[in-house]
Amino acid sequence: MEAVPLHRIVGQLARGGPLGLVEDVGRRAQGAVARLELGPFRPLLVTHPDHLQYVLRDGAENYVRGAAMWDALGRLTGSGIAGEGAGWLASRDILRRGMSGGYLQQSGAGIAASVEQGVEELAGLARRQPVDAVVQMTRLVHRVINPVFFGSRISAEQCDRLGKDVATALGALLWRMAMPIVPHRVPMPGDRAFLRATRSINATLLPVIEAARREDDAGGTDLMSGLLRGSGADGRPLSDEHVSQDIVALFVAGSESSALTLTWAWAVLARHPTVVAAIREEADQVLADGPPRPEHARKLAFTQQVMAEVMRLYSMAWAVPRVARKDDHVGEVAVPAGTTLVISPYLTHRLEEFWPDPLRFDPHRFDRPAVRARHSMAYLPFGDGAHQCVGQAFFAMESVLILATVLSRYDVHISGDPRPRLAVALPPRGRVDLTLTPRRR
Repeated sequence: MEAVPLHRIVGQLARGGPLGLVEDVGRRAQGAVARLELGPFRPLLVTHPDHLQYVLRDGAENYVRGAAMWDALGRLTGSGIAGEGAGWLASRDILRRGMSGGYLQQSGAGIAASVEQGVEELAGLARRQPVDAVVQMTRLVHRVINPVFFGSRISAEQCDRLGKDVATALGALLWRMAMPIVPHRVPMPGDRAFLRATRSINATLLPVIEAARREDDAGGTDLMSGLLRGSGADGRPLSDEHVSQDIVALFVAGSESSALTLTWAWAVLARHPTVVAAIREEADQVLADGPPRPEHARKLAFTQQVMAEVMRLYSMAWAVPRVARKDDHVGEVAVPAGTTLVISPYLTHRLEEFWPDPLRFDPHRFDRPAVRARHSMAYLPFGDGAHQCVGQAFFAMESVLILATVLSRYDVHISGDPRPRLAVALPPRGRVDLTLTPRRR
């Protein structure tokens, strides 16, 4: 096991910032368990697929959510789908059914229609002048998730406002995540912004939930309806607060993370015109100059590989903590009870043992023979084990239909060469401008 001393951590932070530190530790460790010496806080960094299989699958009962990140997030996302125990289990089972392959088949036409509408709205804005890529990808994603999450009970404007409030609240928690020993009664930067954002979130969501319950309006296939029909371990209906917090947790993954991943897709494709040409060739064959349809998603095989490679390089859940309940070992490394383990898909996706020349963008890494030959835990953009993201099939459909629809009709231009920074997810440094021009055939 490599121990990373505090003076090296401070030096690397000064030279390359938080992301530079993470990359430096991962490069040096190359899959070995590493201990970060942060004074009294000494977490273990776990990145090798063999170790991940143990922590997330084989020995998962011993490694639970409970670290500083989850404690801070719990103030926003509650103890349902983002928690542990009975509340998490109830939410997981409801939402897993709600995002199943059967649901996507049943609702696919609506998802595809929302993609069509969102792309045309984007084109109307981005053809006139450069637009903020993150803002507009978020707006497009909201057009798709609104009927899926809410059954369109809220307006597009409310959905956009909710997304902004969730992003504000999430960003405001960074200090609390970084300094978990500070009691909540002690003011910290971000506290006021967090309270304002959560008040606005509740003002948007709770009246909608209360009205749906009062009017017995929970017969739809959307996720809010599923949660309203659901019950907890005690057999009672989930509370309005539980439903609201689960929706917020879904927004964290389904809105911000999805929009950022699509933003990075455009940034990467701007540097790889041959990949754009291959996507277009596939899109021309599959879409045939028509609107996207749900059955197109599975036929856009190369576009799926492109999105998989984008998610390899830009893993939104770049660090996921777990806490050991009892004494254990990960590989040959002793793990005392109470130890925080930090799983980093961002670093796992850069291990040269599994990803030769790991910084090179190459969608063919996801050709079927290559996938079969690789360790099953070498790629985990949606996590793994019991807490694996329930929305991965939905995002796969949404993202490939968006990419194929846009590139079949427009040329996409991105300003500069954006670089990521560490936050709760991986946003770009500064604004990224996006422009669409009608495709020349």
